[in-house]
Amino acid sequence: MKTDLIGSIATALVVGGGIGGMATAISLAERGVSVELIDIDPNWRVYGAGITITGPTLRAYKQLGMLDAIKAEGAITNKTRVFRYDGTHLLDLDEPSIEEGLPATGGIMRPTLHRIMQTRVRELDISVRLGLSVSALDIGEGSTGVTFSDGSTGNYDLVVGADSVFSSIRDLAFPHMGPAVPTGQGCWRISIRKPPSLEMGEFFLGHASPCGITACAPDKVYMWMLTPHVEREAHMTEQELFDTLKGLLADFGGNAGWIRDNMVPSDWINYRPLAAVLQPKDWFNQRVVLLGDAVHATTPHLASGAGMAVESGIVLAEELARTDNVMDALLAYQVRRYDRCRDVIETSVSVGQLQLEHGDPKVHAELLGAALHRLNAPF
Repeated sequence: MKTDLIGSIATALVVGGGIGGMATAISLAERGVSVELIDIDPNWRVYGAGITITGPTLRAYKQLGMLDAIKAEGAITNKTRVFRYDGTHLLDLDEPSIEEGLPATGGIMRPTLHRIMQTRVRELDISVRLGLSVSALDIGEGSTGVTFSDGSTGNYDLVVGADSVFSSIRDLAFPHMGPAVPTGQGCWRISIRKPPSLEMGEFFLGHASPCGITACAPDKVYMWMLTPHVEREAHMTEQELFDTLKGLLADFGGNAGWIRDNMVPSDWINYRPLAAVLQPKDWFNQRVVLLGDAVHATTPHLASGAGMAVESGIVLAEELARTDNVMDALLAYQVRRYDRCRDVIETSVSVGQLQLEHGDPKVHAELLGAALHRLNAPF
């Protein structure tokens, strides 16, 4: 929900057209800021399987006015079932709605979510420039000069770096920060048709390689699996990805076993090593500020990376609307986001370490449940 107009800045450059960048651009533009959004991909595409959307993330999207579209094109539920990896039911994670009229949890295909957000960006007449990155910054007290990769230049009251875990804005303006830290795990994802008996989200724990299934549409799910990461000299081919994931699922029962038995090489399969970091303060340098994976990169254990990025975009706009002093607003943004993002990152990394150590699946479930409960608090 839009609040007061922003009087502290008139122009903003948002670097990065992903979830965090679009949420920021939308939140600023709705409050009267002239926003320019750039993305390095000339086609503004997004790759990937589905995405789990927890209650707190749905709450953030409700503030952006996108809840109805997500409900219409995704899949909504109010519970996650937890199984032993062989299919033995252990418990249900009850996920009550945190606001009246707000679904408890759900999922959506990532390209669908991006399309919904891109539609809103266009509705607000936000200037979008593609195939472009930032090559230099001239940081001043009242504005920031920007040199783009095509040689063009611009000057902005605020520059927002929402350009991924490999942020170029972070490298240009924040020398006290560093790259994300590998966690020792890798994440597999597959998009596949929905198992006939699947009714809600499912976790399969107690194995060296835990996995979970999220419905993302009436007829489609994605499954994730976390494994100890093994460095390879070359990227796996599509056939190697298929064969390896199928083998990793050999011990699994229930719907995870159904996916193993019904997956085909044409299903979308991806693998990437995991890394995480909570960057040290300050998250702003004069009129340049970071959000999303650029400054609070997490792993997927709490399904909250996207939600944290959307929240950060909303909070940044809210704080800029509360005061005419930009530095005070950026400090308030940092204060509101730091501990919440730290909780998500530290809990996610701890859960991953428990998985690497083959810890008790009930302890695993308790950690997840407690963290998700904390995230229900207002942001």
